[in-house]
Amino acid sequence: MNETTLQQSIKKTSKKSELTAIKPAPITLKEHIVEIISDSGEGAQKCGQSLGSIAAQMGNGIWTTEIIPAEIRPPARSVAGASGNRIRIGAGRITNGGDETDLVVAFNEQVLLGRVRAKELKPGCVILLESMWRAHADPKVVASYIETYDALVAAGYKVYEIPMELECRNHVADAKRGKNMFALGMLCYIYSLELKLAVDQIVQTFGKKDRSVVDANIRLLEAGHQWAQDNLDFCYCIPAQRSTEPQIVVNGNTALALGVLASGMEICAMYPITPATSASHYLSEVFEKVGGMVHQAEDEIAACAFAIGASYASKCTVTITSGPGYSLKQEAIGLAVMGEIPLVVVNVQRGGPSTGQPTKMEQGDLMTAIFGSHGDAPKVVMAPGTIEECFYSIITARKIAEAFNMVVVVLTDAGLATSQQPFPRPKFSESWMAPPIDQSPVPEGARPYDWDETTGLARRFIPGQPGGMHALTGLAHDRDSHVAYDAEINEQTLRFRSLKLAALQKTLKAPAVFGDRKGDLLVIGWGSTKGAIEEAVETMRAEGQKVSSTHLQFLQPLPPGIKEIMQGFKQVMTIENNWSDRPEDQIIDETNRRYSSLAILLRSRYLVDIDCWSEVKGQPIKPSTIRRVMNEKLKK
Repeated sequence: MNETTLQQSIKKTSKKSELTAIKPAPITLKEHIVEIISDSGEGAQKCGQSLGSIAAQMGNGIWTTEIIPAEIRPPARSVAGASGNRIRIGAGRITNGGDETDLVVAFNEQVLLGRVRAKELKPGCVILLESMWRAHADPKVVASYIETYDALVAAGYKVYEIPMELECRNHVADAKRGKNMFALGMLCYIYSLELKLAVDQIVQTFGKKDRSVVDANIRLLEAGHQWAQDNLDFCYCIPAQRSTEPQIVVNGNTALALGVLASGMEICAMYPITPATSASHYLSEVFEKVGGMVHQAEDEIAACAFAIGASYASKCTVTITSGPGYSLKQEAIGLAVMGEIPLVVVNVQRGGPSTGQPTKMEQGDLMTAIFGSHGDAPKVVMAPGTIEECFYSIITARKIAEAFNMVVVVLTDAGLATSQQPFPRPKFSESWMAPPIDQSPVPEGARPYDWDETTGLARRFIPGQPGGMHALTGLAHDRDSHVAYDAEINEQTLRFRSLKLAALQKTLKAPAVFGDRKGDLLVIGWGSTKGAIEEAVETMRAEGQKVSSTHLQFLQPLPPGIKEIMQGFKQVMTIENNWSDRPEDQIIDETNRRYSSLAILLRSRYLVDIDCWSEVKGQPIKPSTIRRVMNEKLKK
């Protein structure tokens, strides 16, 4: 196909391209990855979210990944300013963002360059590029556009110039604010998605606005669909099978918020921080309808202190934050550990250290969650591996927090927080709710910290409970909550708080093995790498490789059975999104190599030579990358 000829023909929108005189039949695909990218504020993220939702309603598997610039409002037409969404659409269930992109809609050539340089586009990728810059008043902009266009064509990309701005002006005065719906219409045609579902999506999205806004967006959607039908020489069909049971399509942060509702927790205390904030946005819209409350404190420390106070007063509370906020909360978390006050803490991890990369993903906070705080402060640490698990992990966390009077930390990350995936609509179960708190009079002689010698557990006293008055303190204390600096008492209380982790570990099941229980290589992961690891393992097993994986949802305490699983394999390695030194670096050897977080934990716990591989690029690890790493490991 001659891109230059096509580019010249589609400028004349009043005439149909000769290429489309005969409509092409849709090409059937198993899956496709599409990106919509623009400057911030042009609606590419909303376009991508809508596309994913429409495809999911059709019955396709989807996984959306937000493309977010590091700055809140980067300069327009900047390489680093790409904002948008990446949608993987499949004929079956999709568990991760996949590999390179197959098709891109770009609102200018500069944001597109950022994706090209990041090597996110597949060779021969189809690019639908806004053509308005070719006729821009600034000759430097024109020169940049032509240079980039020519380079893209020379590199083998299939570039289609699309007059989106020009077409949108036929329907709205401000084309910049409507281009995303025009693009959505084009994509609905390209992927053979029902236009009615797209119209319904617009009505739902803009329903609170004036009807004229809804009508304008529908006109833009239909215009984009018609333009693509008249001018593009390709379209696809990804087979879909609609689910027989209701599904929901949400991102990880919304799933967390829904989990808060479902768990019966009544208070969320937090301070806004990227990428955790959208969880509180959702809760602030719906929580009061079910009797809950979102408290936005003046800072992270105050949010954690408020949550602890509310939990002490009988309301098990959640505080949601990200890495820097978690660091600020640690002293207060130590108070909850010392006072044995139930508390759920969600850390939506991001790149660090310090301010780091606020909008990028990383799994760098595992050691902080487990060992953070001054002194010995045992906490339960969980990490959901899917968006569905984000929902159920909060329910589990609340029950553990109240059953064991402990702090439970739930680690997600920016990848899960902003990605969308359909999963079966949860059906409420009474088992999700914690049992009613015992507020009956405290028996005479009962003590506020009457620890069980085997489990370390003690009855929870509630303020105002008859006979339960005592002074709560963050100082070392005895069974009566009296300040005690006695050496034996201090060591005894440390022992009991640690025993609670052991007691919880006895209730856990061994992790499932994805694949056979014996083979050449076992990969162990945690958190958001689950889908990519299992896809890589599945592909390699289909090729005859003897590989398997297991994924850990509990990181402290570690579940039973891990050593027995590892003993079935010749080699074991972890794959994580945090740092580990590269063995190939000249200065690195076995005496100084830093291992990734989970590898350190497993090596120290089980005294097994566990290798590791990690990547810290601020984005999800791709299945193809994991396959490459596993194949290299098998050759050793």
